[in-house]
Amino acid sequence: MDESLSFDVLHPQPLMIIVSGPSGVGKDSVLKSLRLRGLPIHIVVTATTRAPRPEEIPGRDYIFYSQEEFKLLVEQGGFIENSLVYTDCKGIPKSQIADAIATRKDIIMRLDVQGAAKMKKLFPESILIFLIPRNIQEWFDRLQNRKTENEESLKVRIETVHNEMQHIQEFDYIVINAASQLEKAVDTIVSIIEAEHHRTNHRKFSL
Repeated sequence: MDESLSFDVLHPQPLMIIVSGPSGVGKDSVLKSLRLRGLPIHIVVTATTRAPRPEEIPGRDYIFYSQEEFKLLVEQGGFIENSLVYTDCKGIPKSQIADAIATRKDIIMRLDVQGAAKMKKLFPESILIFLIPRNIQEWFDRLQNRKTENEESLKVRIETVHNEMQHIQEFDYIVINAASQLEKAVDTIVSIIEAEHHRTNHRKFSL
């Protein structure tokens, strides 16, 4: 028997998973639920210039910067990608990616559509998941119930989601995050992760 022959293929490489979708679709809720499941994942913390919401914990949910602090980090090359999202800046600090890669766990991050496109160019093997609501009325109700939008910002977000929907074909998967069915959406994402780990093009074969 040729002892150099190896069938040790059940040790897949870590995945990079990007969760995107329109504002108010529940990206933050999905990531929080994934974190609570105790999976072998590393959730990248996004930096933002918007103010924290009452339930958010700085450093866990987001890294909160002032506009001046964010601009300085951009000038210093501190972000692997950054974008203007509505009226706020968001970005992925390089240190977050370095820390995530060091864990050897699956990396998960939330990004808007333009940020997801940038990361796909930087990491072509990344897996893009687009979250959508069950229907447009459900999405609109979520935004209104959040009570963080005025009439003008609602108008901007509605225009933006029309543009974002034009990019759905650039994503690998679409997951419906229906109202009151958060765990079903999370179950679907977990299934996607499991299936991706069984794909041969994520493995290193040796014969």
